Amino acid sequence: MSTTGAAADPLAALGSLPGVPESVESVRKSVDRVYGHRVMRRRSNEITSEAALRGARGSAALSGADWALEEVRRRSDFGVDDEARVMGAALRLTAEAGQLLSIWRQSPLRVLARLHLVAAADKGDEIGRPRQAGETVDEPLIELPLPSAAEVSGRLEGLSELIIAGSSAPALVTAAVVQGELLALRPFVSHNGLVARAAARIVLVGSGLDPKSVCPPEVGHAELGRAVYLAALDGYVSGTPEGMAAWIAHCGSAIELGARESTAVCEALQRGAA
Repeated sequence: MSTTGAAADPLAALGSLPGVPESVESVRKSVDRVYGHRVMRRRSNEITSEAALRGARGSAALSGADWALEEVRRRSDFGVDDEARVMGAALRLTAEAGQLLSIWRQSPLRVLARLHLVAAADKGDEIGRPRQAGETVDEPLIELPLPSAAEVSGRLEGLSELIIAGSSAPALVTAAVVQGELLALRPFVSHNGLVARAAARIVLVGSGLDPKSVCPPEVGHAELGRAVYLAALDGYVSGTPEGMAAWIAHCGSAIELGARESTAVCEALQRGAA
C-alpha cells in the first residue's frame, strides 16, 4: 500500500470504501456475541487457549500444512518434515504474538523481525530481517510478482509509519492492510504468510476489538479456502477501491467465522457443565 500523496490518514479513508462500514459493523456484532456468552465470564482462559490452537491450525493450513485439529493436539514433534515444521512455526507464532503487543505500536518492524525469527527457528544470517537484493523467497503458495528488496524496504517503512502515527480506522481495516501488505511484499526469505497472519492478529488484539484473542481469523481464512484467500489478495494487490474493499470484506468474514467457531466452543463447554 503506497502512501505517497495520500490523505493524512489513508487507513481511515479505506474505512469509508463501499461495503466496508457494513463489514466493520458485522464484525463488531459477531465479536460482541462471543464476549457476551455466559461461558466467557467464567472460562475465558480456556476459550483463548482453544482459539490459539485453532488459529494456528488454520494459519498452517493456508501455508500448506492442512492437518486435522486432533492431529495438532496429538503431535509433539514438529520438526520431522516440511508440514510438521510449518505447523510448529504456526504454534510458536501464536504463543509469541501475545508477548509483543506493547512493542507493536512503538516498533512494528522490530515485532515483524521477531515474528520471523520465531517462525524460522534458525540461526541463518537471513533470519529475522527483511530480505536483501539477490535473496530468494520460499513462499510457494503465493505466486504474485515479487517486489524488489528496495521496494520492500520503502513500503515496510511506510507501513511502520502508519502504525506508529495511529489511525482512526477500524481495527478490521488496519489488520487487513497489515496482512495484505506483508503477503504482497513477502519481506522475509520464508514464513511470510504465517508472519502476516500473526501480525494481523496482534492488531486485532491490541486495538481492543478482540482483547482476549478469542476470535481467530485464521480459522475463517482456512474455512473459506486458500483459493478464495488468494483471489481476495489479488484485489488488495490491485490497489483499486473495489479490490481493497473486497479484501477488507474477506478479512471481516474470516473474523466472523473465527467468532462463530469460538461461540461453538463456548456452547460445547456449557453443555458439558450442564
